[in-house]
Amino acid sequence: MSKIVFVGAGAMAEAIIHGLTKEEKVSPTHIHVMNKSDVEQLEHLKRSYNVQIVCEEKIALTVADIIVLAMKPKDAIEACNGIAPYINKEATIISVIAGVSIQTIASHLGTRPIARVMPNTSAAVGLSASAVCWNELVSDRSKLEIIHILEAIGSVKVVDEEDLHVVTALAGSGPAYFYYFAEHFEAAAVQHGLSSGDARQLFIQTMEGAAQMLKKGDVEPSELRRKVTSPGGTTEAGVEQLVQHKVNEAIFACIDAAQNKSRILGKQYE
Repeated sequence: MSKIVFVGAGAMAEAIIHGLTKEEKVSPTHIHVMNKSDVEQLEHLKRSYNVQIVCEEKIALTVADIIVLAMKPKDAIEACNGIAPYINKEATIISVIAGVSIQTIASHLGTRPIARVMPNTSAAVGLSASAVCWNELVSDRSKLEIIHILEAIGSVKVVDEEDLHVVTALAGSGPAYFYYFAEHFEAAAVQHGLSSGDARQLFIQTMEGAAQMLKKGDVEPSELRRKVTSPGGTTEAGVEQLVQHKVNEAIFACIDAAQNKSRILGKQYE
């Protein structure tokens, strides 16, 4: 069984650890965690998942099969430089850092198998939409192992590295857009007399049902929308407001801004 070290102990690291331990993909005794300074968070992970904390001597790094880089982009270079002397030559690197390229990681950790992954925070409930790419040094066996790990937290697609920018904008940041819509749909329903609890539950069930209809994959979203939109009806009245307020243009701008920010972050660390 592979030994995994998480460098970074934030929300994404915890979500992946939760998925791995819940699905029993990796034994907690084979999972080690380290971060820059948050001892309280490390203790929380140890209590919650029975994982191991990396000791001062960083012995776990020297014997790790997989090292997951899960720190913030601004901390990536410092963290990579800090662990570089300890990593064994056979270890595979998996980075979940937004925007930081495989080439940049290799420039600090050396020529080795490196994969980049863009999951999202729905990993915490096993429903992440993840995308992965890798360099030519990642073996077929390691590719399968990486996919196996990611399937513990949701679904996974293999993409080209260049496509990770738009994946970041769509899936990585996507939950926040959904929560934004939920927040305001709920507020609008409350304004018209529904209780907050009822409004939220109705919105959640509506989105779950619509997602399942989309997941069937046999009907385009535009056609599903047309089937709901009766001429002269309530849905048409609501959709007309979305059109008048140019919500479609806002969505295009949203994705464009997020993927552009991913590119900017990457260039900062090249």
